[in-house]
Amino acid sequence: MNKALRLLAVPTLALGALALSTAPAMAHDGDHSYQSTLGQLNGSTATGTVTVDVTGNTAHAVLKVSGLPATFKDAPYPHVQHIHVGAQGVCPAPSADKDGDGVVSTTEGAPFYGAIGTTLSVSGDTSPAAGLDLKLAGQGASYTVDRMFELNAETAAALHDGKAVVVVHGLDPATLSPAAQAAPSDLVPSLPLAATSPALCGTLTAGMAMPSGGADTGVATEADGTNTAGLALGGGLALVALAGGAYVVRRRATA
Repeated sequence: MNKALRLLAVPTLALGALALSTAPAMAHDGDHSYQSTLGQLNGSTATGTVTVDVTGNTAHAVLKVSGLPATFKDAPYPHVQHIHVGAQGVCPAPSADKDGDGVVSTTEGAPFYGAIGTTLSVSGDTSPAAGLDLKLAGQGASYTVDRMFELNAETAAALHDGKAVVVVHGLDPATLSPAAQAAPSDLVPSLPLAATSPALCGTLTAGMAMPSGGADTGVATEADGTNTAGLALGGGLALVALAGGAYVVRRRATA
């Protein structure tokens, strides 16, 4: 097992703020925001969040994770993570473990979250081809991946349909059952099962798009330049003026 764990050092694996009015913030056509709070899989105690902001064909992804396994043999643990597409768009339940070893492996989870659409690498290639490149993986227990990339058709469609799932891989083998500790990876038999199994998972859901132009105040601005909040304020002042006028008329009538 220890000899197999050392192989993790190889370069690659074969694997809103609210507006003052009730109207939502407006954005340019093609601008969308997606986010997820990642859930734990396979006994993981890690946490993570991810946002993907899309403008046209360009995406900006920010993934923040903590509490993952930190090291193997005094070296930083490499964690690969991806946007998975082409399946149900959900994270697997423990019942997806078909061989009974207590771990939902990558292939056991695939019918739920799908194949790699985009690699959330720390640098360089973000295509599915880079999905198992440890040189581009997150390192250690806590890290941030902040990437700009061009959307491919598969990832764009999955985001639009609410079926894009972010999965972070890499478990602590010491937390697994004896059967799982002894099992080889379902992707790379020379590596342990823990190395490639999912630890965090979350479906990206659409949220409020960022307001267009100006300071990031969250106040909606109409296309013709009319400020909705100003209209609301002006309307309120008009009502106050009308109320005041009615009060004066009534006093005169009484007199």
